[in-house]
Amino acid sequence: MTTEPPVLGDAPLADPAEVRRAMEYYAEKGWTDGLPVVPVTDSYLKEFLATTSRDPAEVLIPMPHINKHLTVRLAAINAALAGCLPEYFPVVVAAWEAFRADGMVTRSIWQSTTGTAPFIVINGPVRTRIGVNCRGNVFGSGFRANATIARAIRLGAINGLGLKPHVLDQATQGTPAKYMCCIGENEEDSPWSPLHADYGFAAADSAVAATVIRSVLHVEARHSTAPEQLAFDFADSLCRTGALVRPLAAGYIVLNPEHARLCDRAGWSKADLRQAVYELGVKRYGELRRAGKEAISSGTHWRVPIEHPEALPQDVLDDEAPVRLIDTPEAVHIVVAGAPNAGVSSIVETFTRLEGPPAIAKVEERP
Repeated sequence: MTTEPPVLGDAPLADPAEVRRAMEYYAEKGWTDGLPVVPVTDSYLKEFLATTSRDPAEVLIPMPHINKHLTVRLAAINAALAGCLPEYFPVVVAAWEAFRADGMVTRSIWQSTTGTAPFIVINGPVRTRIGVNCRGNVFGSGFRANATIARAIRLGAINGLGLKPHVLDQATQGTPAKYMCCIGENEEDSPWSPLHADYGFAAADSAVAATVIRSVLHVEARHSTAPEQLAFDFADSLCRTGALVRPLAAGYIVLNPEHARLCDRAGWSKADLRQAVYELGVKRYGELRRAGKEAISSGTHWRVPIEHPEALPQDVLDDEAPVRLIDTPEAVHIVVAGAPNAGVSSIVETFTRLEGPPAIAKVEERP
């Protein structure tokens, strides 16, 4: 038997026709991501700004080359439009800070034909306080905090930075992650320290890591019995030829708790898993050649066939010769997320090479 959502009665707190007109007005102006948005009043906006001590005029993301910038006030407006609750706003601000530290947004990467998208990882006590999903269906729908925090970033990019599809956003196909790709780390079911604690934050801090990604790749490993098997799967997924735009591969491994515990029982730490993935991060020259990705362009520095007019000179190798595609363990970050109910993990393919700690910002909440 299905349960039908209740329909509002005839004595609403606001005139539904006026609300609908406001929603249509926002849509006509192009201030949405294609889905309806929440109309924002001055009083509602003040509730968002009251959660932070930041000056509303402070610039969170500067884009001087297109004469645009995202302020705290504009970020708050878009968080409200997205359906965030006011108490989510400090997390949104921290996410914008992390994106600025990451550096890809200010370099116009969200305008790329690749179809890049924001990726957000939330750590610390704020996860439980605002209801961030860290377990089952962590990349899916059903949780307001995950969905609307991610949407606040997308709407901020559209309305604050002008990144509208067919205008400044030139994605050839795009990705569903443009709508939402925000997860919480499942710290409670992980045998290891959480991501932010690995990089200098206290475990009791709340923090947000953020970067720019191309896709999320499903990894089935339900019957793996050893961490070496997982490491091979992850390295093979990161180094698949279809993902190779740049010379080297990099990304996040979003490990489900079952896989994390399998590693832990074998005595493996996160560092051990990263090291194993790095060591396995090679392809045979012949595999790259067959995909037309054996050489590097002198112009874009992307992978191209050796006969490409911009291909840099190089030795032609034997087809069995190994070519290293992951050149450091630091090119791989590890997060534990999802439900401990199956051997399913994910690879999050970042747009750029990872060379060190992820961009993480502390969530600062007004007392």
